[in-house]
Amino acid sequence: MPTYTGISSEAFRHPLDRQAEQTLRSVPGFDLVARRFVEYLSERPRFVYLMGNSIQVGPRQYASVYQIFRDCLRDLDIYPEPDLFISQNPLVNAVALGQDHPSITINSGLLDLMNETELRTVIAHELGHIKCGHSTLIQMAMWTVQAVSGLADLTFGLSTLITTGLLMAFFEWLRKAELSADRAALLVTDDLNPVMHTMMKMAGGSVKHAHEVSLDEFIRQSERYQSLDEDGLNQIYKFFLYNDISAGVFLTHPFAVERVHFLREWSGSEEYRQIRQGNYHRAGAEGSVDVPVQPTEPTPPPRSPGSTSSTTQAEVDNLRRQLEELQQEIDRIKRSE
Repeated sequence: MPTYTGISSEAFRHPLDRQAEQTLRSVPGFDLVARRFVEYLSERPRFVYLMGNSIQVGPRQYASVYQIFRDCLRDLDIYPEPDLFISQNPLVNAVALGQDHPSITINSGLLDLMNETELRTVIAHELGHIKCGHSTLIQMAMWTVQAVSGLADLTFGLSTLITTGLLMAFFEWLRKAELSADRAALLVTDDLNPVMHTMMKMAGGSVKHAHEVSLDEFIRQSERYQSLDEDGLNQIYKFFLYNDISAGVFLTHPFAVERVHFLREWSGSEEYRQIRQGNYHRAGAEGSVDVPVQPTEPTPPPRSPGSTSSTTQAEVDNLRRQLEELQQEIDRIKRSE
């Protein structure tokens, strides 16, 4: 397996990923939501949950999985080492979350479905998210949906700031971020077929009927799916399949056949060939996405005479009151113990 010493995420990041992130950051309300999310919604509760309800992978727990994980860390030049957990969940999925202490969680359903090479693909994909700095924004996107739907217990008043436009921008970026992570998986495996096999299994894989599934047929299905765009009406259908605005349901991943199309395209590119030859952009291990915590509220711009007053400061004041009330309740509980 190739090792890309000192590689920067910018060497393989998909341009649609960059473009979608820029669009997301330009949506009104993003800066305030991002700043408050990082400041008040710590990743520690998730770590506590995983430590209590999952298996932490290491040299003496899932040793073979840990060795694959360590190889992928070396190949993508990622440090320090994130935490890796296996969670008892039949859903075939894995996720990378966190900023200061990122972690990867692999569901047991995925572990049972994939062979060793395909598992390497999945781990490299999730590490690609961490390398690109996606993990904080992924966590924010998941939380925004919970906040809007009322599933998040602590929204700190931010749910009123989350608009449909912000939600759509989040999920458009999420889908494009997957394309960058797929590239990381290809770099690590150095073989397109196992990456596409993994995508095919994610779409509809079966252990019992694995011998009846053809990758060549899945590639042809991918090409037929792309040809659907020749009819403009199909493009509209695709948009609403990804963004069910009325129900508030947004898909987090591109369809597997689309991911196959984009990755096959990149595998034949000069950019990929140059990276394999060792000609790539080098930088530190940090990702490209940074959501800084501001110590103080920014000074609001002056308003022209006759203009309507901004609601931002009112939202900030309301947030501050909620935080004070929360701290008072915490103090009360501590005194009663």
